Amino acid sequence: MVDDWRDDRIGSALNGTNPTVLRRLDAGFAVIGDVQFLPGYSVLLVDEPGVERLSDLPRSRRTAFLADLDRLGEAVERACRRRDPGFRRVNLEILGNADAFLHAHVWPRYEWEGPEHVRRPVWLYPAENWRDPASALGPEHDALREAIGHELDALAVRADSAEGAG
Repeated sequence: MVDDWRDDRIGSALNGTNPTVLRRLDAGFAVIGDVQFLPGYSVLLVDEPGVERLSDLPRSRRTAFLADLDRLGEAVERACRRRDPGFRRVNLEILGNADAFLHAHVWPRYEWEGPEHVRRPVWLYPAENWRDPASALGPEHDALREAIGHELDALAVRADSAEGAG
């Protein structure tokens, strides 16, 4: 038994104890990030424990994971654009250098980011941004969570409608 859901993010998502889960998708879980210094930061977790990299999945599951990433990225973009006029774009990344499980980062980027950050990778933000309690995920992010979840649902309906028309 894992005491802290953070110690097994995928297992806790599968058993319903990961509080960051926004939605279950086809090949993974859309979760909101633990830090929100860039509001809307989200992550796609693979839904199979033990999968470390995209190439560990059979081709059909890779395609499904990447389609889920596309859906989460678009949902974050739509929600953040609606909430913040300074929204610029979304960056998508599959890195896996620190956590040995397949996951992808969805980073919204904003005009209000300082010039020292706006054209650089998020990972170059100062360490304080990652540890600042003011940017930790909390109840103040509930409306943002709801907005991203709503967009995920709307995109699923749109995809289902497109498949039915084809």
